[in-house]
Amino acid sequence: MKKILRMTAALTLSAAASAHAAAVNGTVTNKTTNKPAAGDKVTLVDPSAGMADAASTVTDTAGQFRLQTPGNASYLIRVEHQGGTYFIAAPQGGSPADITVYDVGEKVDGVGIDADMLLIEAGRGTLRVRERYLVRNLSSPPRTQFSDKTFEIVLPDGAQLDEAAATRPGGLGTRTHLIPLAQTGHYTFNVPIQPDQGEKETLFEVQYHFVYNGRHALAARPQMMADNVVVYTAKGIEFAPQGGSRFQATQEDPKVETHVVRNVHPGEEISFTVSGEGEMPVDATGSAMQPASSPGGGRPGGGIGTPIASPDPLTGSKSWLLGGFAVLLAGIAFFVLRRRADGEISTNRTPVAEVFPLSDVMENPRATVQLPPTIQVERQGSLLETLKEELFALEQDKIAGLLSAEEYAQAKAGLQAVLKRVLNVK
Repeated sequence: MKKILRMTAALTLSAAASAHAAAVNGTVTNKTTNKPAAGDKVTLVDPSAGMADAASTVTDTAGQFRLQTPGNASYLIRVEHQGGTYFIAAPQGGSPADITVYDVGEKVDGVGIDADMLLIEAGRGTLRVRERYLVRNLSSPPRTQFSDKTFEIVLPDGAQLDEAAATRPGGLGTRTHLIPLAQTGHYTFNVPIQPDQGEKETLFEVQYHFVYNGRHALAARPQMMADNVVVYTAKGIEFAPQGGSRFQATQEDPKVETHVVRNVHPGEEISFTVSGEGEMPVDATGSAMQPASSPGGGRPGGGIGTPIASPDPLTGSKSWLLGGFAVLLAGIAFFVLRRRADGEISTNRTPVAEVFPLSDVMENPRATVQLPPTIQVERQGSLLETLKEELFALEQDKIAGLLSAEEYAQAKAGLQAVLKRVLNVK
């Protein structure tokens, strides 16, 4: 009798395990050629196991693949195409796992800078600059730009680098490491510039500071054609163009001084000086526009903190995440979430003051912690994809030796906690 019971229990457990396992079928399409992507490696990744590979296969001549999930956990599917990586959340319930990839090129036509934006404040002997590059990829057919010098930047002389971040179209901002180049002051972001997703472009950001004695000379030097160079200075700081720079002053936002140069050629130096002191303004809630994780001591004002990132994953239906996880996210210096209303950034790139208002450039919802806890899940899939993508990027940085053990553990713990919360939303 006991033997029969043991056999029955074993069969029951086996049946349960089989029920939890499921097949994932999908097709990989190369949007550059509009043909199936044959021979691409497809991997099932388990975020709960440190982004470990759970299964892998290769697409057939029709671009199709089939993977067997070992359980009922949530997984990520990664596709590798010409050195570029693409991710989606593995669908459940038998839905197809269709993935879009693009051919990769070192230099891609249609890639350019919409705006090189510098936000400047000064005080307590420090001049702090946050420089943000909004980069479009309107290549046709669509291609991804990626190489060992994907996006080159030049830091001003004497700048002390604080940190850098990058955001893929529709993704979350991730702190990254600039790679120094042979020429002094030149660095590169080796983050793929993927084709735009509607109005969502690639965003690169770097933050640096100078020892400040009340006056300083600066220059922007975009290394590819830039539609606009925009300088925002805090009230109290005097701005003066230098070297014949063709700045135009705009007064669209009374909280700051805004100066714009249009149609800047690669390598052209746009120079100016700043003098005096001033702090960037507070947001609409009365809170300083500074991430909660940014230490206040020794920093001027608080208007320039950890990088701002993702345009859309939290718009509307995901605003609860900021309220429910404000404390958790405050402990993670790797990510800052940003909301924007539909249409706030227009594809019509003039006038500049309308395209890049300060409220959009600087908006930091992490300073706004009094948000309603209402949970709406209509866009849960999009957020899942971006969270899982950042977990994978974190593992890549660890393998490449770009993160310390402490940085890795802190970022991973925070991301996994947010991911588990999202996965538990029904």
